[in-house]
Amino acid sequence: MRHRLRAATVGALALLTGAGALPAASAAAAEGARASGHGLSATIRYTEYGIPHIVAKDYANLGFGDGWAQAADQVCTLADGFVTLRGERSRHFGPDAAPGHDLSDASTNLSSDLFFRGIREARTVEKLLDRPAPEGPSRQARDLMRGWAAGYNAWLDRNRIGDAKCRNASWVRPVTALDVARRGYALTVLGGQGGAADGITDARPSSGAAPRAAAKSDPAAAAKALFAARAGEMGSNAVAFSGAVTANKRGLLLGNPHYPWSGGRRFWQAQLTIPGELNVSGAALLGMPVVEIGHNPYVAWSHTVATGIPFNLYELKAAPGDPHAYLVDGRPERMTERRVTVPVRGEDGRTTEVTRSQWWTRYGPVVTSLGRDLPLPWTDGTLYAMTDPNAAQLRFSDTSLAFGKARSVRDVREALRRTQGIPWVNTIAADSSGHSLLTQSQILPRITDDLARRCSTELGKRLYPASGLAVLDGSRRSCALGRDKDALQPGVFGPSAMPTLLDAPYAENSNDSAWLSNADRPLTGYPRVFGDTAAPRSPRTRGALEDVSALARRGRLTVADLEKQQFADRSPAGALAASDTAAACAKLPGGKATGSDGKAVDVSEACGVLKRWDRTVRTDSKGALLFDRFWRKLGDDVRWRVPFSAKDPVRTPRSLDTANPAVARALADAVSELRAKGTALDAPWGDHQFVERGGKRVPIPGGADRLGIWNVVEARWDAARGAYTDVRMGSSYVQAVGFDGTACPVARTLLTYSQSSDPTSPHYGDQTELFSAGRMIRGRFCEKDILSSPALRVVRVSGR
Repeated sequence: MRHRLRAATVGALALLTGAGALPAASAAAAEGARASGHGLSATIRYTEYGIPHIVAKDYANLGFGDGWAQAADQVCTLADGFVTLRGERSRHFGPDAAPGHDLSDASTNLSSDLFFRGIREARTVEKLLDRPAPEGPSRQARDLMRGWAAGYNAWLDRNRIGDAKCRNASWVRPVTALDVARRGYALTVLGGQGGAADGITDARPSSGAAPRAAAKSDPAAAAKALFAARAGEMGSNAVAFSGAVTANKRGLLLGNPHYPWSGGRRFWQAQLTIPGELNVSGAALLGMPVVEIGHNPYVAWSHTVATGIPFNLYELKAAPGDPHAYLVDGRPERMTERRVTVPVRGEDGRTTEVTRSQWWTRYGPVVTSLGRDLPLPWTDGTLYAMTDPNAAQLRFSDTSLAFGKARSVRDVREALRRTQGIPWVNTIAADSSGHSLLTQSQILPRITDDLARRCSTELGKRLYPASGLAVLDGSRRSCALGRDKDALQPGVFGPSAMPTLLDAPYAENSNDSAWLSNADRPLTGYPRVFGDTAAPRSPRTRGALEDVSALARRGRLTVADLEKQQFADRSPAGALAASDTAAACAKLPGGKATGSDGKAVDVSEACGVLKRWDRTVRTDSKGALLFDRFWRKLGDDVRWRVPFSAKDPVRTPRSLDTANPAVARALADAVSELRAKGTALDAPWGDHQFVERGGKRVPIPGGADRLGIWNVVEARWDAARGAYTDVRMGSSYVQAVGFDGTACPVARTLLTYSQSSDPTSPHYGDQTELFSAGRMIRGRFCEKDILSSPALRVVRVSGR
């Protein structure tokens, strides 16, 4: 049987290789039309864990196979996202429910619908699609979108949905190429307009009323907290090692993005092949028809969420007597009104309509808040507009395509220079010739420190140094962003301005700025909007730098060393504080500490548990749970005896100040909490951090970002069960990649939450069990490896 499958595969490949390209559909023709799959086809070879290897003769056909395969694994999640993009959540799910943060930060379905309907009615994406490349998407990218929509629709047409989440749901509908483009656009603006959806859709003059949100006493602290919270929703680690420290003088890459475990921002794994044109393996965010993190035979790359602030604000002076006009060089300019109408389901089940106005200026939309704690009130005197340069580009797919074709780190840099499509992430890469790269080549507003000095308002003078968020004086034309000569669009930095580290023995990022990508080669001299320098690093960055620098010093590294790093599960916070805490605990009079409720608690047992803890969060680690709960309760009350020093940034601050009464109080609270649930203080970590798949409890290693863990797992604490029972976000598509001089890279991969979100799928939890065991999958990239898979299943898909 396996021989016949292999023969069929080889025959299919030969047939596909000889066919020509199909014409691309225009943006105008795509709107409102069902994408036709007539004549499109692809071959999908499934190997272990449901990983598809998709082969087609051109981009449209490749997109067809990709759309089909994604629908087979994730139809309900994808369909839910397309409801969001159509602005129909209020019609189907009611206006007040929370939509989730998959495609924006809107807090309600109504806010989400108003935001995305506004984009549709302004024809924003259509205009970007109509721009010629490189300013707009290439023909190949458009063909992929067209084919993806056709493949998704063909799967819907021929298959019965088994997942109860959307079986027989009226909102599961065919999509168009334009819908696929809109999904890519939504992901592109997540760091800007998408993150301010509420403030855009709710913008109206305050008429003297109090602002909707109460400001924190310090807006700079509120801005820092806002960006820290956003980074907490999506983080990542990645490290590239150059040939100077590897066993075979070739590059190595370990990528460990931290993304949501549920919803539409999940990754999905595949290999995409057009013989003689493209051969790339890795992962894409759902609904995207390209590999965004991955490898080919020559180069491997990953992304980490960058510290650059991808938008800025303009503070405007209201024109006297006209609430919808503002002054520029003393002259009034009228705003543009966008009236947006949304269908809404009432409590009686009937559908009505809600209409709201959105107001736009020369700088962008008027915005009245950035989250709950940073209001930007529209008063009689002032108002604020957001400039988001990513809202004027749709090039991320072309950047990803160019990475997939790259043959070296040099080609990756050239792809970034030519396409300029990265919205809010860094790029880390290594190649088969031994070169390494880290670059913060993202689309950022062109906020030079000089411009910020000349044009910052009073609010901007507080926010920019602390957070990188510029608030400029919009009443002066001289405060416009300008344009770099090598930039594809106005108002952004060009490629030559990007912080870049080339051919360092190691180049690492864990969501701090580019400053300490290599502790021995700090990057400086970039504007504050890119990120800070000479400032404390996070525990995760400090731990990562300790680990990867030690690996580099040891040398002769292999892919196996990268796997060990991924699952080391060392807690840098534990290494810094557990011994001090245990020693202070042992000195408490009578072994007792006073909790937050004023009651004395016997914590003597905790002293020994913390002392014996191995400082890891592996599933069998005893003491990790106690330290985790203690550290969370200590929270912002952490104080250090040795302060931060920019001359010793990896080792400072250190030495926990145990004289701080908050330490004993937090320990008492943690002990009381665990004992109230009958939980042993040395209970194994995996007994209290787990997920359930198919009725089976799967222990989950890793831990929270605040513990400094490389293998980040942010889980929800179920107080009733005394356990972390659901992973919110964390390690997602992990890849460890090296090269051996052949066309077959040495790759190990893992999709922590598995390929499918359908509980009826055999691939709903199979890779999650591997994650629990600290194991990865041997990559199957070359034909000989794919065809030798014991799980090989070949599917030929085509349109009618």
